[in-house]
Amino acid sequence: MSAAGLLSGVHRWGSWAGLATIVLVAAAGLSPADAGQGGACRLLQPTELESALGGKAAGLAPASLGPADACTGHVGTRTVLIRVAERRGDPGGAMERQGIEVARKQGIQVDVKREGDLTCSTMVPPAPLARMGFNTTCSIFRGGRVVAVEVTAPSQKEMAPMDVVRTLVEKAVARL
Repeated sequence: MSAAGLLSGVHRWGSWAGLATIVLVAAAGLSPADAGQGGACRLLQPTELESALGGKAAGLAPASLGPADACTGHVGTRTVLIRVAERRGDPGGAMERQGIEVARKQGIQVDVKREGDLTCSTMVPPAPLARMGFNTTCSIFRGGRVVAVEVTAPSQKEMAPMDVVRTLVEKAVARL
C-alpha cells in the first residue's frame, strides 16, 4: 500500500480506527478473506475492561472493520476496539513504518515501543485533528494472527496508559 493510499484511508475514515486499521493491514499484509467471525468480543470481559480503564462498559458488539474480526464499544468516555486478524507479509515492518510516517507528516505525535512480538503505541493528534481522539494501541503477533486492543480517549489527559492496554492485549491473546 502506498503512502498516498494510507493517507487517503485516514482521511476517508477520519478516525484512529481507520489509521490503526490501515497500519495493521499494512504491517500484517492482511486481506479481507483473513478475518474471523465474531470472536474478538469473547477475548475480554466487560468487567475486565471496566477494572482496567475505570468506567462502565457499554455497547460491546462485533463490528465490521475491513480485514479484521473486531469488537467495539465504550468504557466510560473511551472507545475500545479489539481486533483479531491473520498475519501475512511485511515481516521487516516496512509498511508499518510507512504508516507511522504518514501519521507523523499530519503532525500526529507517535510513540512506539516494541518488546518481542508485542508492539504498543500512542498517537496524540495536533489541535486541528483532536476530534479523532487520543489513542493507545497494543498488539501481539501469535500463531499467525495479530490481536490488538485500541483505546481512544476524548482528551490527552484521559488517554489509557500503555501498560494498562498491554495487560489487556496480553489477556486477550491468551484466550485465542
